[in-house]
Amino acid sequence: MHLIKLNATESTNTFLKEYIRKNDAENYTVVCAKEQTKGRGQYNASWFSEGGKNLTFSVLLKFDSLFVKDQFYISKIISLAVKQVLVKFLPNKITVKWPNDILADDKKIAGILIENGLKNGIVSHSIVGIGLNVNQEQFPKQINAISMKNLSCSHWDLDVVLAAIVDSIKSHMYFLENRKLTEIDAEYLNELYRFDQISNYADLNGNLIKGKIIGVSRIGKLQLELESKEREEFEIKELKFI
Repeated sequence: MHLIKLNATESTNTFLKEYIRKNDAENYTVVCAKEQTKGRGQYNASWFSEGGKNLTFSVLLKFDSLFVKDQFYISKIISLAVKQVLVKFLPNKITVKWPNDILADDKKIAGILIENGLKNGIVSHSIVGIGLNVNQEQFPKQINAISMKNLSCSHWDLDVVLAAIVDSIKSHMYFLENRKLTEIDAEYLNELYRFDQISNYADLNGNLIKGKIIGVSRIGKLQLELESKEREEFEIKELKFI
């Protein structure tokens, strides 16, 4: 991989987007920053990270023939790739929270932001931003977060963890490049937080919904079976986990 290390930048995704606009960047180019001054999560949510203690980085992925309708599979393989690395490093329960947060013992340890370049119905490339809590020990009370150091009481080498994640992403890209979508679907559901469990949720109006996750649609909608046995689909941000 081609690795670009920065002391600070507004956002590694923004930096990488500008970099590939000006350069013929190779696949798996990585931009890693000690500090992001305007780190973002999904739908412009902020990402809180203490400078120099965590991983905040972006990876360029290039595609030859990935249809726009299949772009949620990028989210699936990236979340599975990150989870696989954490399972190797930590003995804790690691799950994927729809659409692509990574939880450790039900607390957020990693977030993923994917921005796709689209052209003529095809995904030409993706910029995958990943924030992983590694050596930070304290988080704001309103954030239900945890780090690798919290869980292991050990200090982690950021370069080692970064290399492991990029290698895992490359391995998982095989399944997408070879259209093994059924295998991706099965692994994603197997690792999905609250899958097939009766749980409480809230809709956009704050109304309580009780049901169980039964699947995720091809375009990434969460599928719930309600107590009434009716089935509903929800877009990202239409449903709150409670």
